[in-house]
Amino acid sequence: MKSQFPSEIRDRIEACGVVAVLVIDEVEHAAPVAQALLAGGIDVMELTLRTPAAIGSLRMIRREAPGMLAGIGTILTPEQVQEVVDSRAAFGVAPGLNVRVVKAAQAAGLPFAPGVATPSDLEAALELGCHEVKFFPAEPLGGMRYLSSMAAPYGHLGVRFIPLGGLTAENMQNYLTDPIVAAIGGSWLAPRKLIQAQNWEAISERAAEARRNVDEMRNTKAARN
Repeated sequence: MKSQFPSEIRDRIEACGVVAVLVIDEVEHAAPVAQALLAGGIDVMELTLRTPAAIGSLRMIRREAPGMLAGIGTILTPEQVQEVVDSRAAFGVAPGLNVRVVKAAQAAGLPFAPGVATPSDLEAALELGCHEVKFFPAEPLGGMRYLSSMAAPYGHLGVRFIPLGGLTAENMQNYLTDPIVAAIGGSWLAPRKLIQAQNWEAISERAAEARRNVDEMRNTKAARN
């Protein structure tokens, strides 16, 4: 298996365990929310292209919070790929699998994880050389039980999944204890309302809780092995 993610980025994502997924409306909120997440121990984030502030926010984070590994999500068109590359995003993510977008990302050298929901999606991703994929929407599709069943025929290919959609501090353990999961997407860490309210303390607390949960799960797993 040849990963399209450089080892240093792949290792950072796996070490973090929970990728903070954010919708930011104001560029001036970008650095404070990144710093709040870092204070809680979460150092990987995905800024979604759902608002005009996303690209400017990423540039701000690169300047003001260099300890954060920041990527861009909700990449839906080939044109957006170049915009994301120009902003120096660490990686790109999409909710679905668009062949044109995947090929544009590959041509631009952007580490990219398309979204999959079915075995057919996964086979299409593998055909394109994608071995890191987003599993979306995770909980509505059936959660880890569905993902385990879907992924079983492809286990020998080394596919790694990043589930997102309906994940919480309460159900994250269902996912992170399975070796096919590289990390999970955590939109609950810094929800839009908390960012708009500039409640950085609450975001740090949520990040710290997630960090503790990840570390506890991994320590327990290591002790069993």
